[in-house]
Amino acid sequence: MISAGLPRRLLDGAKAGEFELCTSEVLLSELLGVLLREKFAARLALAKLTPEGIVTDLRRIAVVASPASVPRVVLTDPDDDHVLAAALAGAADIIASGDKRDLLPLGSHQGIRIVTAREAVERLEARGKT
Repeated sequence: MISAGLPRRLLDGAKAGEFELCTSEVLLSELLGVLLREKFAARLALAKLTPEGIVTDLRRIAVVASPASVPRVVLTDPDDDHVLAAALAGAADIIASGDKRDLLPLGSHQGIRIVTAREAVERLEARGKT
């Protein structure tokens, strides 16, 4: 969100309506907490962005799913269970993640593939999008 690269291409594709981005209030809240960390302050200021503005923008362009439950799946990081629950509630086709420790090793969850940003961009390009 702050810099260029594959995750940014995915975000730009969602903004352009090439596909639906799915999230949840829990994930947006977690993102806000991360972006409020001091280590991001200079980069955000340089990009003329605020943590609140980024979250508001994401809320505007994304489907905000409301999972009925958040089952315990990712034993090494319970916060990642919210990613899986949001993807299920939002009927996602894929989960794009950079989490090499916890999410990517799963490969999939209940039929939803978990892929890197590069794989997500390649899948969209194969469909003629992004």
